[in-house]
Amino acid sequence: MWPGVLKLLVLLTFLLHLSRCAQMQKKVVNFREKEKEVLDDILGPGRYDARIRPSGENGTDGPAIVRVNLFVRSIATISDIKMEYSVQLTFREQWLDERLRFSDFKGRLKYLTLTDASRVWMPDLFFSNEKEGHFHNIIMPNVYIRIFPNGFVLYSIRISLTLSCPMNLKLYPLDRQVCSLRMASYGWTTDDLVFLWKEGDPVQVVKNLHLPRFTLEKFYTDYCNSKTNTGEYSCLKVDLLFKREFSYYLIQIYIPCCMLVIVSWVSFWLDQSAVPARVSLGVTTLLTMATQTSGINASLPPVSYTKAIDIWTGVCLTFVFGALLEFALVNYASRSDMHSDNIEKKYPPSETEQSTSMDLPSDQVEPDNSSNFAMKPLVRQPEDTMSMDRMEHCELHMQPRKKNCCRSWLSKFPTRSKRIDVISRIFFPIVFAFFNLAYWSAYLFRKEEQDE
Repeated sequence: MWPGVLKLLVLLTFLLHLSRCAQMQKKVVNFREKEKEVLDDILGPGRYDARIRPSGENGTDGPAIVRVNLFVRSIATISDIKMEYSVQLTFREQWLDERLRFSDFKGRLKYLTLTDASRVWMPDLFFSNEKEGHFHNIIMPNVYIRIFPNGFVLYSIRISLTLSCPMNLKLYPLDRQVCSLRMASYGWTTDDLVFLWKEGDPVQVVKNLHLPRFTLEKFYTDYCNSKTNTGEYSCLKVDLLFKREFSYYLIQIYIPCCMLVIVSWVSFWLDQSAVPARVSLGVTTLLTMATQTSGINASLPPVSYTKAIDIWTGVCLTFVFGALLEFALVNYASRSDMHSDNIEKKYPPSETEQSTSMDLPSDQVEPDNSSNFAMKPLVRQPEDTMSMDRMEHCELHMQPRKKNCCRSWLSKFPTRSKRIDVISRIFFPIVFAFFNLAYWSAYLFRKEEQDE
């Protein structure tokens, strides 16, 4: 019995030893547990100083090279009145720090991850055209640092920025705007630190980017190094080309202004005696147009030059004001016509002609045909012949000229007030059509030149 118990104990001891060996092998395979040892080794006290910048390429004393790339997540607002835009992006930097090299355990340890940027040296990059900015800390800070075995450091962070964007609004709302994102070194000169764009697609934009009233057409990457009294500093920039969506302004501004101008022309078709209707129509359209203009200017900055929308609203306001002045002229002409009619009723034409003939001398009174025929001499003197020729020549010149089509058409309207209304019905639409042709031709061609 005892030999069997001993064999059982030996078997259990052997199995326990095997399990312990298996656990020890599992611990050796899990190389993530080695991260603490590696971090303590490369970042321990007395081994790494985050205040000293990395050396240049190939371990030289040249400048540290930092490569930058961006991922634009969203563009929230583009403000015309403040001349700024808000953008949320993922910002990445990558550089080589040979002091951070470590063993990768034959490819088992791909990289080390940090969340505290103060543990390693960081480039002193800042956004030169930034107005406001903040990091994202929900639920955890959106930042990480990856240290690779060959010493490369990758820094990635998600930030939201409000950046200034100086705009030229001469072609507003038919314009395109270029907004820049500038990044530069604050303290390190180009002798110590150089920023470069990452090779191959340095700027990425989310596919379904939605912008209010704008479309992102293109973007360009460039360098913008600046020289000051303290030295030359490395700088990167991204130029974002935004195209303003014209359909919004066509519906909200241009079509309502055209409708107001056309409504003001209804006054030309009303009777000149309908004073309250014509005055109220003119004043209402004028006030509405003025309110529309003030609303447009309230959403734009007070610039010193004339914008395309200023010309449009100014001409439309002039047409509405002209329609109101036209009624004032019609009212004056109507009262003048009434005054002439009252004079004719008070003094008939027959009495006027009789009084005129009585005032003329006896030799200027034209005799009737019979007496004129009887008193004609049979033989004319030379002086009489010359006087007759002169009279015939004068009669030829005094004959009424043939009326053209316009005058004959206007003669259908006996009063001057009616003629003014009829002319205005044709004159105002034709002039407004010519203005539209000139306006759209000029600004669309200027827009194409600007694009080129």
